[in-house]
Amino acid sequence: MLKELGFKSLDELISKTVPANIRLNRLMNISTSRGEHELLNYLRSVAERNQVWRSYIGMGYYNCLVPHCILRNIFENPGWTTQYTPYQAEIAQGRLESLLNYQTMVADITGLDIANASLLDEGTAAAEAMSLCIRWAL
Repeated sequence: MLKELGFKSLDELISKTVPANIRLNRLMNISTSRGEHELLNYLRSVAERNQVWRSYIGMGYYNCLVPHCILRNIFENPGWTTQYTPYQAEIAQGRLESLLNYQTMVADITGLDIANASLLDEGTAAAEAMSLCIRWAL
């Protein structure tokens, strides 16, 4: 890929694509590697330090009460969010934006005219990719 893009090394590619003012310019302070069980134990010890002070579920950010009929029929009804996920904009907007950014990045890096980032499973992604190729060829 570097050769195709005209770069001699990954460092040269990074220096040409990542602005200097946002590069770290020092080694990252990363702890030593851990095995799966050791890491899970560490994560549990960190999570145990969390303290739950107050739950805002059903109360907004202010000290108000939500009538029980609203809680029961809207807030506590998973049908409002699960049946249409991931297509409801208020649920999936961040996912859609990240997929668009990914497609744009792939097209920019590879110099391809088109790129695909499926919203669905792998089989559907493959079908979308084939359809995209066919439409592009026509």
